[in-house]
Amino acid sequence: MKITPDMERLIELAIMEDYSAGDATTEALISPSIDGKATIVSDESGVLAGLDIALEVFRKMAPDVETERLLSDGDFLENGSRIANIQGPLGSILTTERTSLNFLRKLSGVATETSKYVDAVKGTSATIIDTRKTTPGFRSLQKYAVRMGGGTNHRQNLGDGILIKDNHIRTLALEGLSLKDVIRKAHANASHTIKIEVEVEDVVQVKEALEAGAQIILLDNMTPGEMKKAVDMCNGKAITEASGGINLSSVRAAAESGVDLISVGALTHSAPDLDLSLDIE
Repeated sequence: MKITPDMERLIELAIMEDYSAGDATTEALISPSIDGKATIVSDESGVLAGLDIALEVFRKMAPDVETERLLSDGDFLENGSRIANIQGPLGSILTTERTSLNFLRKLSGVATETSKYVDAVKGTSATIIDTRKTTPGFRSLQKYAVRMGGGTNHRQNLGDGILIKDNHIRTLALEGLSLKDVIRKAHANASHTIKIEVEVEDVVQVKEALEAGAQIILLDNMTPGEMKKAVDMCNGKAITEASGGINLSSVRAAAESGVDLISVGALTHSAPDLDLSLDIE
């Protein structure tokens, strides 16, 4: 994983908020001359993501320690899996522990949650994708974690594509524009390199979107039966994406409707952190 400038800034912010006034506990109790070893371990099963970031925190916050990776991002973790070794002044290790683990726990949680959805749709043609419902500042990292869990990324930012949603349609309806008019306006004003996706709520709107030349049709809060009708109507003329309230208990039914993509906001906005810890040996 390449550490990009935005990731560097996020690491620096995390260090500043945790260490801006020093570490009162370690400074009061631990002599700088005490060296030792520690291991980052998994306390539950899941998928690893963010190890490079976690170790980069040690390099920046505790340059006097050495790190050794034992696993790689995307690897499956069992309860008790050893992820990395840390060696050096124990005071430095203890000071850096939480800041480093915060990144690793959060990103491994996203990867683990994504892997559950990916497993749930195995054997179908559907691809699990994320959304822009990410923690501010963490988008690149969370979308990376989605890929480590076997998913795929939707738009990275607002400039990556045109996605006409219900509020865009309602806003332009005030000017008298129909759904077809909105899509045609997008085609007229957009770069030829950008695809146009439109959110629809029923099969009537699917027909209108197809006639207006939408390239991706987002099926919002439809039942599996309605999704199947929409997929049959599209018949390869447009990519279909299911979205809206899809969870682990409903994702299989959505996938079996034949949709190409299933977007799940919960991959990033609701994934629980994976339980990881650092143990002094």
